[in-house]
Amino acid sequence: MSLNDLVKAQLLKAHTPTRDQIAKIFGVVDRDLEDSRRNLSPDGQFNIAYNAALQLCAIALLAEGWKAEKLKAHYLTIAALPKILGPDWQDRADYLDACRAKRNGLEYDAAGKVSASEARELREFAAELREAVVAWLGKKHPKLSPWK
Repeated sequence: MSLNDLVKAQLLKAHTPTRDQIAKIFGVVDRDLEDSRRNLSPDGQFNIAYNAALQLCAIALLAEGWKAEKLKAHYLTIAALPKILGPDWQDRADYLDACRAKRNGLEYDAAGKVSASEARELREFAAELREAVVAWLGKKHPKLSPWK
């Protein structure tokens, strides 16, 4: 499904982002990346790293002029990633969607479902995604980049 298909299905709504809004969300990302390194349970580290990655997907979607509707917002925000950054991001979006499902289990089912290595892997993924989103934003939407 393309971004236009998601719009037609009323799953995305138009949004006009500002540089200040994008900068504030990067602030959340950087806080979460730092917090995910703290001496927390693997579940806690995973959950916080997941939020950092999700916010990076949201930055890309917002920069393109869209915001996910509340219903399935996490799923839609992640699904938009390869449509925005390119199809070579599909496997990584699939990985993040699997993390979304695992995170839901941590939040609603039971604790202790994540290993320290899984939390570290997601944190490293989020850091890689941050670099990619910063570079993409600078090229595609330089007026929204806090660094331009």
